[in-house]
Amino acid sequence: MEKPYVVGIDIGGQTAKIGLVDARGNVLVQTAIRSDETDDYKKFINDLCDAIVKLVSKEYKMDQVRGIGIGAPNGNFYKGTIENAVNLKFGGIKVIPFTEIMSKKIGLPVRLTNDANAAAVGEMTYGAARGMNNFIMITLGTGVGSGIVVGGSVLYGHDGFAGELGHVTMVRKNGRLCGCGKTGCLEAYASATGVARSAREQLEATDRKSLLRNIPAENITSKDVFEAAMQGDELAKDIFDFTGNMLGEALSDFIAFSSPEAIVLFGGLTKSGDLIMKPVVESMNANVMPLWKNKIKVLFSQLNESDAAILGASALAWEIKD
Repeated sequence: MEKPYVVGIDIGGQTAKIGLVDARGNVLVQTAIRSDETDDYKKFINDLCDAIVKLVSKEYKMDQVRGIGIGAPNGNFYKGTIENAVNLKFGGIKVIPFTEIMSKKIGLPVRLTNDANAAAVGEMTYGAARGMNNFIMITLGTGVGSGIVVGGSVLYGHDGFAGELGHVTMVRKNGRLCGCGKTGCLEAYASATGVARSAREQLEATDRKSLLRNIPAENITSKDVFEAAMQGDELAKDIFDFTGNMLGEALSDFIAFSSPEAIVLFGGLTKSGDLIMKPVVESMNANVMPLWKNKIKVLFSQLNESDAAILGASALAWEIKD
């Protein structure tokens, strides 16, 4: 029987987005479940399988599905495992044989990769990087992820974990503690959570006036900082400048090792538009070698946040033979 559909799944720190995709890259139907409500990965996998069956069965049939592709934090393409994923409530310092358990549960072949790698594949196939063979995808969400494409292929390295650019060290002395256990990582500064941390630090360290002082410090989010900046709040604007400068400096180093045609920014933090883009580009070009100065494009993703990762993950499933 012909199997014209695949399922693409994007597992994030708060939700897992699920989509049924056809061969033309159309996300036909989609849904989401919480990924932050249990620390039991077996329960999460069961919930995920139940959600897939429920979604597909509304208008289609499970025997029309070729397979399932997944993008997840610390997903190992080679082994089908999720390893030491501290940004996932059910993750932690352990190795989860995710595809093995899920495939047995749902009765379909399952492939898995890092969530940022999945987003990169989606962007290369359907978005801003379409037609590009050399680019870097940076995902700016709860953490900072990255997918590196060289010669039209995702760079995985010998163990499946190449390209953890969010965990390069940006601050060597007295850097912030990162969720990975290191200090001074880019992720601790240039993520949505990093922006909120910068706001709390600035409010505590200075007596500058700010709209953010109307919010309990522990409740401040990157969205709050964005909204304050859009209302002309100088402290909030300075936080975006600080964040963009940090990210731009990191990008200048990333360019040196892979010489990409472009760097594509993806994720919730990109909704801040020029507040983040302007300092990123200025800092990148101020720090990059003259060889690449003003030559590397920095682009926002052209795909909406859910579709990029779903489509990228689904591409894994199309590689599965009937």
